[in-house]
Amino acid sequence: MRELKYLKHYPKQTLEQVYKLIDSGGLKKHLINKYPIPHAIKSDKTLFNYTIDLKNEYIKKTAPLSKVVYDGKINVIHNALGTHHFVSRVQGAKLKAKNEIKIASIFKSVPEEFLQMIVVHELAHFKEKEHNKAFYKLCEYMQSSYHQVEFDLRLYLTQIDMQGKIEEWA
Repeated sequence: MRELKYLKHYPKQTLEQVYKLIDSGGLKKHLINKYPIPHAIKSDKTLFNYTIDLKNEYIKKTAPLSKVVYDGKINVIHNALGTHHFVSRVQGAKLKAKNEIKIASIFKSVPEEFLQMIVVHELAHFKEKEHNKAFYKLCEYMQSSYHQVEFDLRLYLTQIDMQGKIEEWA
């Protein structure tokens, strides 16, 4: 059996279903049927506003965000889909802290549910540093279908991996 690097920890029964979809050539069609429309959040400014809206709706009491951008280097350098940074700078006699989020630029042309899942994940790190029960509970609070969307995003990454390139959605 081929290794599915994005789905390694899933049960054998689930992997068998994924292999059937792959072998029948239906993985891409399955994802497009489930999530037919890509989002319209293309610029860093609209991504920042989108993220701030989610933050203000669900985790108001965390420190403010100073920067949210798409980053074309994330996937290559960090082997990640998004990153969060706590940047501290000395300004005179004070220590200033800034929170930043960078999202892999492959998420410029995917369904909003995938983008929301990544943003929710990175926002949750500002409140819960580790991937623990409280972290995932917070993710589910911000996006009720978080775990299903994460799985579907892993299917999408598997599709990209098999094709060897990123295609426009639909």
